[in-house]
Amino acid sequence: MSPVTAPLRLLKRNPRLPVASGFSRKVEARSKTITLATGTAAHAEAIYTLIVSHLAEGHLLPREIGEIEVHAGRFVVALDGDRVVACAELAPLSRSVAEVRSLVVDEATRSSGVGRRIVDELLHRAAVAGYEKLCAFTHTPGYFVRMGFSIVPHVWLPEKIMTDCHACPQFRQCGQYAVLHALGRSRHSWVPLTSLHG
Repeated sequence: MSPVTAPLRLLKRNPRLPVASGFSRKVEARSKTITLATGTAAHAEAIYTLIVSHLAEGHLLPREIGEIEVHAGRFVVALDGDRVVACAELAPLSRSVAEVRSLVVDEATRSSGVGRRIVDELLHRAAVAGYEKLCAFTHTPGYFVRMGFSIVPHVWLPEKIMTDCHACPQFRQCGQYAVLHALGRSRHSWVPLTSLHG
């Protein structure tokens, strides 16, 4: 049994089990197989190109290639063969809040469920990492609401305002909605009391 096959069988039964970095999951998308993987520096140029190619839609903020290279390991990428067709970053805003950042799915891959699978993976990673909340800022809140997020006032996420919004030219004129998903503690992010007390 190959190392990729074993985790796939476990993940199909329980998608909330932790996955080591460098994981790979297969997702059937129409007639092709899309693989989810942890981003690497080798994916940085493709992630950057994907983001830049969708900036004109007006739903993404620009990113610098150097920033993506440094934080490539925080991205989940969807691969069609070797081609990056979707991505999103799990960006920490504080000890308790992380953000879904730069979620983009190539136009030819949309409506295949890949974006949802990436968000599910980010929810899982955030819970395992011990975050209490996962947020996103979006022009399409219904997409996230269908995945259990709630629309909240921007002021409920002061971490985002202090980290990014103050420097944004659209500050106080932002057309994006803040969405928030409260995370339950993952059973893999805590230590049982029996192990602490013998």
